[in-house]
Amino acid sequence: MKMNANLMRPGNVIEHDGRLWTVLKTQIVQPGKGGAFITVEIRDVRTGTKSNGRWRTADTVEKVQVDEVETTFLFKDGENLTFMNTENYEQLVVPAEVLGEPAQFLQEGMPVTVEMIEGSPVSATLPQTVTMMITEADPVVKGQTASSSYKPAILENGTRVMVPPHVGSGTRIVINTADGTYMERAKD
Repeated sequence: MKMNANLMRPGNVIEHDGRLWTVLKTQIVQPGKGGAFITVEIRDVRTGTKSNGRWRTADTVEKVQVDEVETTFLFKDGENLTFMNTENYEQLVVPAEVLGEPAQFLQEGMPVTVEMIEGSPVSATLPQTVTMMITEADPVVKGQTASSSYKPAILENGTRVMVPPHVGSGTRIVINTADGTYMERAKD
């Protein structure tokens, strides 16, 4: 199925140069001179090698039809993630590298859509946001709240994230799972 290059999203599987690739990251670039283009970080489905692609936004790419399986995350065992198929309750083991960076935001019982080609998992889609607790953050500096600066904080899973100065340790925040950025304080 053909689609415009500017519609590619992380998790999509495309055919390029006779191989299947999973889209990891996308960025639309609009230079001051010339037309806009999209740069894409992709990973080969079969070998796992990463590459970068670049298309004009008007170009078309071949999107591969994948089977989507609705699952629930159970647990992590070393480099493997175990999910349960919500239809037939079978367990599905997926290498953590298939999910990439968003795997760090998995929580027990989280609904995840796993994309499969010919019975093997090629990518997975987490919910757009996840709520996590900050375990460690720098103290608030008086007068710093008026500026737009961010400070580093460490989440309950050990991930480092940049947060506004007014957010302290023990606060529950909402994180964007696609890029790992702070969105807002959680409404408890």
